[in-house]
Amino acid sequence: MTAYQRLTEQFARIATLNEAASMLGWDAAAMMPAGGGAARGEQISTLAGLSHELLTAPAIADDLAAAEAPNDEWHAQNLHLMREAHQRASVLPRRLVEARALATSRCEMLWREARPTSDFPSVRAALEEVFALTREGAEILGETLGLSPYDALMSQYQRGIGAADVAPVFANYEQFLQTALPAAEERQRRQSHEPLPQGPYPADIQEALCRRLAQAAGLNFAHARLDRSAHPFCGGTPTDVRITTRYDEMDPLSAICGVLHETGHALYEQNLPRAFQRQPVGEAAGMATHESQSLIVEMQAVRSDAYLAYLAPLLNEAFGKPVSEAALKRRLRHVERSFIRVEADEMTYPAHVILRFRLEQALISGDLAVADLPGAWNDGFTSLLGITPPDDRQGCLQDIHWYDGLVGYFPSYTLGAMAAAQLMAAARQALPELDEGLRRGDLSSLVTWLSARIHNNGSRLGFNELLQEATGEKLNPAAFERHLTARYLR
Repeated sequence: MTAYQRLTEQFARIATLNEAASMLGWDAAAMMPAGGGAARGEQISTLAGLSHELLTAPAIADDLAAAEAPNDEWHAQNLHLMREAHQRASVLPRRLVEARALATSRCEMLWREARPTSDFPSVRAALEEVFALTREGAEILGETLGLSPYDALMSQYQRGIGAADVAPVFANYEQFLQTALPAAEERQRRQSHEPLPQGPYPADIQEALCRRLAQAAGLNFAHARLDRSAHPFCGGTPTDVRITTRYDEMDPLSAICGVLHETGHALYEQNLPRAFQRQPVGEAAGMATHESQSLIVEMQAVRSDAYLAYLAPLLNEAFGKPVSEAALKRRLRHVERSFIRVEADEMTYPAHVILRFRLEQALISGDLAVADLPGAWNDGFTSLLGITPPDDRQGCLQDIHWYDGLVGYFPSYTLGAMAAAQLMAAARQALPELDEGLRRGDLSSLVTWLSARIHNNGSRLGFNELLQEATGEKLNPAAFERHLTARYLR
């Protein structure tokens, strides 16, 4: 075997360990009894340590030094990504990797108890430990990669994009929001207000409908599951995707939109290149890219006029309530300054991300202490949206991300939303039949188009390179502003 062939075998083993950890994480969120948290943290920590040990083994280093770049573009990129992954892992001591895995697992379990009761003090010490270990790793990585600690964290989720790239995009959007949001609110005040019929909407019926909609959108349930958790997510593996949601019996659209959002993620995973399964180049191209795929489904396709014409009669049939297209448009295109990110409309949602982007930079730099996070959150939220969260459950406790150690991830959400608008504009030009399919709940033409340009490319290209090939230009935030203007201001 050549050095490169040995590397592909070892990286497949590493990927298998990571898949096992992913499944344990899904189980902890969706199925595990509360008493299993301590043991589960140890299991995930051990797997993280084993994965790190394999990735940093001397044999890997020797083979990376000996391997010659293959002539094939895919294999050449695979080798490049292997070297990058090894470089990142080799500078982090196993002690730190295992300690961080254990700390995040413990912190996440405490967060699950603290969030419903708005009890930030009960999780503060655990979160301080998570940020201390995250900062330690970020400083090591940053020094190795020639990046700031925060940019080193961002690069784990989306290669080639740093805070300096994101900050001006967010600042420009904040300016856009200052005029667009009041204008959208004023336009809403002049419109009729047709509400959805009052609940309840039984959760079991919601679940069956969510499954039907996800399947109609293209999700293959022979390789997927739909379950319940405190925070919706998509996990698992490309051949065994796990999506979750939560149900509110007074508002079925929260779960429906959540499931279709996660379905966008799942479709990406199911359409990754099988020939490079369990290889770095066969993975998704980063989290901003991933978010573009969930948001093009949820925000661009599902909230279109055509799709809502399909959805309204389904809701009528499922719940026996007179749900109209006008009521759906009112509910799903309602702009409102609100506290919960995952329930925010697409115009104010970036403000939620901008806040987190700024706070986590301050937390990593040490300019903000974890103990001061609730106050800083409330001040920043008031500055951006003009309202103040009444408690920490609706403030700094609402998201799982920091408590699970995901720092540097949040910018991906808004970069993904901007990319989704850009991709949808290009798809509409290429697919004149798109709306006809959406009126039947059929996303196949869109998914086929996305698969050819995004999904099937794995990590062969980066975020901007994929956009360049698919749309003719790198990320252009103007496409997102044009989309919002057309939907909310005209």
